[in-house]
Amino acid sequence: MNIWKRQTLSFGFVSTRFAGTDGVSLETKKWVDVLTENGCKVYYMAGELDTPSEISFEVPKAHFLHPEILEIHNTLFTKKNRDREITRQVYRLKEEIRDKLEEFHNRFRFDILVVENALAIPVNIPFGQALTEFIIEKRIPTIAHHHDFYWERQRFHSYAAMDYLRSFFPPQQPNIQHVVINSIAGSQLSRRTGAPWTVIPNVMDFKTMPQEIDEYNRDIRKELEVSEKCNLILQPTRLISRKGIETSIELVSRLEWPDCALVIPHAAGDEGFDYQHRVEDYARYMNVKLRIFTDRIAKERYTDDKGVKHYTLWDIYPHADLISYPSLYEGYGNAFVEAIYFKKPVLVNRYKIFEADIEPLGFKVTSFDGFLKKSTIDSIIALLQNRDELAQMAESNYMLGWRYLSYEMLEEKLEGLLTNIYGS
Repeated sequence: MNIWKRQTLSFGFVSTRFAGTDGVSLETKKWVDVLTENGCKVYYMAGELDTPSEISFEVPKAHFLHPEILEIHNTLFTKKNRDREITRQVYRLKEEIRDKLEEFHNRFRFDILVVENALAIPVNIPFGQALTEFIIEKRIPTIAHHHDFYWERQRFHSYAAMDYLRSFFPPQQPNIQHVVINSIAGSQLSRRTGAPWTVIPNVMDFKTMPQEIDEYNRDIRKELEVSEKCNLILQPTRLISRKGIETSIELVSRLEWPDCALVIPHAAGDEGFDYQHRVEDYARYMNVKLRIFTDRIAKERYTDDKGVKHYTLWDIYPHADLISYPSLYEGYGNAFVEAIYFKKPVLVNRYKIFEADIEPLGFKVTSFDGFLKKSTIDSIIALLQNRDELAQMAESNYMLGWRYLSYEMLEEKLEGLLTNIYGS
């Protein structure tokens, strides 16, 4: 019998935030799409929410930017030793958040808890501890969806926090099913904790055709202050150093096209603005037209009270001539999946996860290893001048995406997790 039709299942999603266009929020929405299409109910708890109020429960201290949480974080990850007052503060906040988790569950009575990254990356240690205790005490079936782990980031290597990290990020409990977004992360998880895992990569709804240029987004080039004939190179990533934006700037410079611009749609986020300033300086030095469009990109289209239009990332993609993806490291690669979905040619650095999990699937892209060679530049120029090859490549990539990175694949994976809970 179909697991979805046995009963109306309900899911409580928890994270530090469900808002905006960060990777965790975007992937959560895709899981919710698949679950609700199968008749399930969903509820949300986080420190910041832009979800419907009637199914949402906001807990400010669940956010990693709450002042008290930020104070703990800065202390634990900048000092070598932890004093007793910080330990007490962690315990006090853990107890407060634990009570809120109880209230969330009592209000919505969901069947399954889904933890989005809050048991993987230690940006809110009291939250991770509270979640672990809640899961143990309530014995609630839990899916822990891990996007990135503390051991993947140098800044989280801290003696002062190590007992918390080893106990709660993530915990190993029999009622927790661990989901990772790539096989390398899964192998590391098993090596460190002994826990089994399931890979569910980033996905797109390939059965729904991508958005095209329409009346709303037709003026994107005007808003970017470039001509209609300008070649747009889009790097759809955040403005942080591991995204390798210098390589995209070098690419635009070496293409030597008379009218070409590099567009960056995502902000730096919580990692500061020093790197953005470095990128802006480097673009000026290389005489590259750089367009940082972060303040005009939103989750949904809208016009503000000053009459300024705001666009979604989907409004930018149809205008792009090439997607540049030179990241040094990615958990999986949202931007790569999006580029395939929008049938755009892709230049990609062969980061570890791409090499291990994506490249074997057979996608046709232009790739490089760490730096751009003249042959790579020549390949891009030749490809963009051959419309027939571009069309064939785009269609082939789209069908591979539908096979391996679609909602249908996600539905099968989720059904497997639910079967582990309720039986076949």
